[in-house]
Amino acid sequence: MQRYTPALLQPWADSARNFGLTDIAFTDHDRYHAGIDFDEIDRLRERNPDLRIRAGIELDNDPIHSAAGRKWIEKHWDKLDFVLGSVHFLNRDDQMFDSVPDGAQQFEGQDVDALYADYLRRVREIAATGLIDCLAHLDLIKIHGHRPRAEIGAIVNETLDFIRARNLAIELSTAGWRKPVNELYPGDRIIELAIEKRIPFTIASDAHSHAQLGHNYPRLAEKMAAFGVRQISIFENHRRVMRAVCAEPLL
Repeated sequence: MQRYTPALLQPWADSARNFGLTDIAFTDHDRYHAGIDFDEIDRLRERNPDLRIRAGIELDNDPIHSAAGRKWIEKHWDKLDFVLGSVHFLNRDDQMFDSVPDGAQQFEGQDVDALYADYLRRVREIAATGLIDCLAHLDLIKIHGHRPRAEIGAIVNETLDFIRARNLAIELSTAGWRKPVNELYPGDRIIELAIEKRIPFTIASDAHSHAQLGHNYPRLAEKMAAFGVRQISIFENHRRVMRAVCAEPLL
């Protein structure tokens, strides 16, 4: 946990500008909420008027910390532009299943279809909190390369319908290309179903360092063009606005 300071935040603005991004959102995990300083974000905005800088957070299902995280989000709701929802814990309270490589041990000898069903049930629980604007890395459960026996559309359909009924967005996250699975979050079939259900998308690199900001966005642009995705969601004070994006890959 690091407190927001000019030295911590300015490199993110510089990286965004150098890469050609015009709109970014900080979405630290809720367990690190004590480091978030909205006044510091405002000062960063003042120093970088050419960028739209959003204040966000990622609420996950951390069994130890996320109860406090939810209370913090409720208290600071009006200061936040954007809340992501995610699932990082299954049956172990002491380890995220997506930790690499250790989290892969949680899948050994398990019924993968049952793990997918459990994971997606937890996704719906996060979505049902009423605190979420968008679901992050929707099929994170595939991170170590485990695939269900059943067709993924049949497994995820209920969750997508739930997301649509709640009028939420989902991420197109390039982070999956940095992980063992080496695949965009979510996979192609889920993207197809989301488009059919008219679920809107945000785009994200899930950067854990300013050097990762916009990672693989040219590749993402190609994917979006192939699927005919011409708009993405931008959030301001939890209000979703659809923005046109380029149909051709970024150079």
